[in-house]
Amino acid sequence: MSETAATRDSDPTPAGTVVDTQSPDRFLFRDVQWLQFNNRVLAMSEDGRTPLLERVRFLGIFTANLDEFFMKRVGALRDTPEDREMRATIRAMVAEQCERQSACWQSVLLPTLREHGVDVLQWADLDEAERAEARAWFRTALFPILTPLAIDSGHRFPFISTGSLSLAVALRRPGSEEHLFARVKIPEQPTRMYQFQGSQRFILVRDLVTECLEDLFPGMEILHSMPFRVTRDAEIEPDPEEGEDLLHAIEQKLKERRFGRVVRLEVPRAPQQRMIRFLMSELEVSEGEVYEMDGLLDYQNLNPVADLPRKELHWPAWLPRRPRDLAKSGNDMFARIRRGDILVHHPYESFDASVSRFISEAASDPHVLAIKQSLYRTSGDSPFVADLIRAAERGKQVAVLVELRARFDEARNIEWAKRLERAGVHVAYGVLGLKTHTKTALVVRKESDGLRCYAHIGTGHYNARTASLYEDLGLFTCDRVIGDDLVGLFNYMTGRSRQTAFRKMLIAPVAMKQRFLELIEREVALHSASCPGRIVAKMNQVEDKGIIDALYRASQAGVRVDLIVRGFCCLRPGVPGLSENIHVRSIIGRFLEHSRIFHFGAGRADPLEGDWYIGSADWMYRNLQTRVEAATPIELRAHRERLLHILRIELSDTRQAWAMQPAGEYLPDSASGLGWTIAEPDGWSKAADAEMGTHQLLMGEACSH
Repeated sequence: MSETAATRDSDPTPAGTVVDTQSPDRFLFRDVQWLQFNNRVLAMSEDGRTPLLERVRFLGIFTANLDEFFMKRVGALRDTPEDREMRATIRAMVAEQCERQSACWQSVLLPTLREHGVDVLQWADLDEAERAEARAWFRTALFPILTPLAIDSGHRFPFISTGSLSLAVALRRPGSEEHLFARVKIPEQPTRMYQFQGSQRFILVRDLVTECLEDLFPGMEILHSMPFRVTRDAEIEPDPEEGEDLLHAIEQKLKERRFGRVVRLEVPRAPQQRMIRFLMSELEVSEGEVYEMDGLLDYQNLNPVADLPRKELHWPAWLPRRPRDLAKSGNDMFARIRRGDILVHHPYESFDASVSRFISEAASDPHVLAIKQSLYRTSGDSPFVADLIRAAERGKQVAVLVELRARFDEARNIEWAKRLERAGVHVAYGVLGLKTHTKTALVVRKESDGLRCYAHIGTGHYNARTASLYEDLGLFTCDRVIGDDLVGLFNYMTGRSRQTAFRKMLIAPVAMKQRFLELIEREVALHSASCPGRIVAKMNQVEDKGIIDALYRASQAGVRVDLIVRGFCCLRPGVPGLSENIHVRSIIGRFLEHSRIFHFGAGRADPLEGDWYIGSADWMYRNLQTRVEAATPIELRAHRERLLHILRIELSDTRQAWAMQPAGEYLPDSASGLGWTIAEPDGWSKAADAEMGTHQLLMGEACSH
C-alpha cells in the first residue's frame, strides 16, 4: 500500500492534541474526511500489488468520485468565512491528490503498460500507417458527429454540460488579426479512445480531434486549442412544502440540474491566458474554481484500456457461488425459508440465485397474493421490474416504493415508476420529506395454516449489476414478528400510518437512532473488568453527532469500540481522555465494502450471545433522521458465526486496511502500530494472513461452501 497517500491530508487540529469532550473539535470535518476516503481509493492505483489494468480503472474511479464530490458537496458551500476556509482546504487537498494521480499515470502506469504491450500514444508517437488509419477513422466515424460551435456576437456561448470534455479553439480568418473562438465537444460515443486495428495501441479521441481541427474549420487559421472540462452543482432536492406532485417536481428539478452553477473548471497546466479569461467570464467562475491539471482531465477516458481482455492483468475471475442454503432446495424457495432463515453474502454468493430468484418465484407462485418492494437504485435492465409487472398482470397485489430522489438515478427511477404504473402496479414515492433508503421486500403467501409473510431485508440495492461489485448482506426470513414489522413499515411508506413501535426491527426515522443510543449506553452500564463492554460496527460512514458523543462516553467508561468505516468518519479515534478505546479502520479493495453490521456485547463473554443487526443505515444524521431505513436482528447462531467471521477478517486484515489516526489522517495498517487482535477466549482471534486481504479470504470461504 502506497506510503505517499498516508499523512498529507488531515483536519486542522494537529495529531496528539487533547480534545475537550465538549469542544467542537471533537468532530472532524465531513468534507475533509470524504477526500481522505478518495485518497485511499487513489492509493489502489499507486499500489503495485493491485493488478495493472485494475490500477488504471481505479484512476477513473478516483475521478468519478471527485466529480460527485464537487457536484454534491462543493456546490452546497456558501460565501461565509467558514465555507471560504473549507473551499481553500478542499482546493489544496484536491490539487495534491490530482498531482499524485497524474504522476501515477505518467511516471508509473504508462511505462508499465508499455512493458506489457499496451500503449496509450500521442499523435507524435504514431507511425505514418497509424496516422493514416486514425485520420480515416476520424473521417468516417467521428467527423459526422462533431458540431463545432462558433462564439461571437452572432453566436452565443454554448451550454456546457457537466462532466463533458471540450476543446476551446482560437482561430482567425486569413489576413485578419481578429481572434475568434469556437468550442468542439469531444463525444463519448462511439468511444473515448481509438484502438488501432490488430493491436493494443490507443490514442485519446481528444488528441485525435485536436490534430484534425483543420477538417472542422477549413480555410481558417488555427492559433491554438485547449481542452477544458466543467463540473456543475447537482443539488436538486425539491422543497417538501412546495405542495407539487413529487414526480413532476423531480422531473422539473432534473431539467434544472443541467443548468446548475459551474463549481469547477478544469484546464491543462499553464493554460492560454486569453482563453482562460474568456472561459472564466462566460462560465462565471472565479480563480479559486479553476483547477490546472497535469496529464488527463478525465481519467474515465482510460476505461477502454482497463477493459482489455488480458486475464493476467486483472483480478482473478470470480463467479459468485450459489448460496449453500439454497443449493438443494429445488424450485420452491419458500419451503426452504420455512425451514429456517437464510443469510446471503454478495458478491461472494450469487445475487441472481437468491434475491432475484425470490421475487421471480413470488411472481410465478399461484399461492402468492401480494408482493411489496422498495426500489432505491436498480439497474437499467432490472429483472425486478419485469417480474413485478408479470406479478401484477397475474392478478397479484403489487406495491412498489420507488425513491425518485436517489441522486443521479432520478431519471431511471422515473422511467421505471411510469412503466410500473402503466402495468397496474401500485407505485408510491415514499413519505413526505423523507427519502426511502431501506432495502426490503415482502411476499404474502396463502398457505394451509393461513397467510404467511416472507421477507428479504438487505444492506444493498436491488441492482443485479452492482451486486457483482458491492459487498452486501441479506436475510431471508418468514419470522412472524419481522413479517408484522415489515407490514407496518410498508404501510408507513405507502399510506398515512403513524406507527412508531416495531417489535424486532430497527426503523428510521421513528426509533432506530434511539435504539442504537440505548444499546451503546447499555454497554456502558454492563461494562466490568470481568466482562468488558464491546461494540463493533461496520458501515459506509459515521457522522451523526449524537451517536459519536455516545461512543465517546462508552470509550471513557472503558468499552472497547471497533469501527470498520469504508468512507468518511467524523469521529476522532485514539484521543486521550476522549476516545482512547475507539479504533477506526477502512477496507479498500476489489469490492466496494457496502454492508452494515452492528454488534453489541450485551454483557456476554461469548460474542455470539450478544446483539447482532444488519441493515441499510449508516450512522449519519440523514440516515437516522431524514430517511426511511430498516435493520433486522440476526438471531440464528450459525448466521452470527458468519458475521463474526467477516468482522474477524476485517479487523485483522493488514493487506487492504487503513487505520485512522486522531487528527483524521489514515495510515496503512501494517505501518500504523494500530493493528490489533482480540484476545482469547472471547473468540475474536486473528484470521487474516498479511498477504491475503479481506476479499481474497472471503472468496476462499465461499468456494469452501
